[in-house]
Amino acid sequence: MEKTSYIRLSSTQIDKVGNAIIYLSNKIPNLSKTKALKLIYILDELSIKKSGIPYFNLKYKVWKFGPVSEEIFIDLSSETTLLKKYIERSSEEGTTVINPISEFNDDEFSDNDIDLLDFVIEEFGNKTAKNLVFYTHRKNSPWHNTALENSVLELLESEEINNTELLIDMGSLVNHDERKKMIYNEFQESH
Repeated sequence: MEKTSYIRLSSTQIDKVGNAIIYLSNKIPNLSKTKALKLIYILDELSIKKSGIPYFNLKYKVWKFGPVSEEIFIDLSSETTLLKKYIERSSEEGTTVINPISEFNDDEFSDNDIDLLDFVIEEFGNKTAKNLVFYTHRKNSPWHNTALENSVLELLESEEINNTELLIDMGSLVNHDERKKMIYNEFQESH
């Protein structure tokens, strides 16, 4: 794997993702890789919808089981590099399970961030990875719309392709709200 793709994530993003995964895995037994990836995306989606400000500000690609942050996917799938201070992986019945190796550190989190983590655990923590894939692929979701607009929805659903390089426009979540759209755009320009 090419390590250069990691350059896009800041140390702040890595700390926040690592600690969020610790928090999630402490509250959700046997947190699988796929479920962790979906919950990370859902945190970003819900945060943008709520305030216009991304939770992690990751870039998500349209993959078969996407939306997926490629950097986090690679780190949870092969040798853990980015998140090595936070988690380790184990395999249980063919499923990659994420286990924390350090204590949760809330330095990167506001009270609203913790509230959103708790909300996501309450609403989505008991759902299966498959249920979360269905949720993130729902009609009119950013994943669905990007795949449809770029003529890859059918190819992904029929499994003719597994992934694309298409980035999901997370700003589309707030296109209907001028104030949140402005906040989102200003956040993007400053990061």
